[in-house]
Amino acid sequence: MKTVLLRTDRLLTNIGLCLIASLALILSLNSQPAMAYPYFAQEAYQNPREATGKIVCANCHLAQKEIELELPQAVLPDTVFEAVVKLPYDHSLQQVTADGSKSGLNVGAVLVLPEGFKIAPEDRLSEELKEKLKDTYYQPYSDTQENIVLVGPVDGEEYPEIIFPVLSPDPAKDKNVHFLKYAVHAGGNRGRGQVYPTGEKSNNNEYTSSVSGLVTQISPIAPDEEEGTYGGYEISVQTTDGSIAVEKVPAGATLVVEPGSEVKIGSALTTNPNVGGFGQHDGEIVLQDPRRIQWLLAFFASVIVTQILLVLKKKQVEKVQAAEMNF
Repeated sequence: MKTVLLRTDRLLTNIGLCLIASLALILSLNSQPAMAYPYFAQEAYQNPREATGKIVCANCHLAQKEIELELPQAVLPDTVFEAVVKLPYDHSLQQVTADGSKSGLNVGAVLVLPEGFKIAPEDRLSEELKEKLKDTYYQPYSDTQENIVLVGPVDGEEYPEIIFPVLSPDPAKDKNVHFLKYAVHAGGNRGRGQVYPTGEKSNNNEYTSSVSGLVTQISPIAPDEEEGTYGGYEISVQTTDGSIAVEKVPAGATLVVEPGSEVKIGSALTTNPNVGGFGQHDGEIVLQDPRRIQWLLAFFASVIVTQILLVLKKKQVEKVQAAEMNF
């Protein structure tokens, strides 16, 4: 009888431990998507550049804005060079923040370098380059991917362009690196995203009606600090069957409807506050063997010497011909 009781107690204990472990796993999985940029991308994607070539930042920043990528055509091994991501936009624009207030745009960039390339250590930077970089913080995408670098979000007024000081690898020290042409990929963002990592829309969106009918009432929503909400509006729409549908609009939206307005499915309830956007650009860089440059210079020198000798020989022949004619 005691043996049966002991076995029962052990079984209940094991079941309890399994339940606790399952709950902990579920909570950890549910909390993971709540992380914000750029941590969400780092947690959810092993590589920020998908097989299609799209950089995953575009999954939350849906609007598009062009960027520029400046690279040197070729670099020598074990040297520091600049990769510049330019983020042009109208600096007079302001974006809607999470609490509904207006502010200047923040910017960010990701640079996907070839394997072996990485951000140069501080002791390799010149004084001039240090002044350009200001206090820019460069974050590797992961502990094993130093060639993928993140910057931001930072103030767009202070950083209209983001400079990456890159250290090229040396094939003499790293056998996995060769003197070849390599692809470089850059992504740059201005402003907040339209989708949160959880899949919910942010207040940086145009909100539309999900039903057709007549707007009967617009009620402001009181902010709730405990719930983490910043207010907004509840728009009551009376549908054709007489029922009332309530559309919730977050704080910061500018309404384009009023009581008495007729709306249809998909018609706008607010303006589109987004003034930012994400863009990406691909470039190429050549890791040049210095011996090739030396041989090329030697070839040019030999061509110049040969040309000079030919000219001198021609002058000598002309003098001999002139002397024979006078004789």
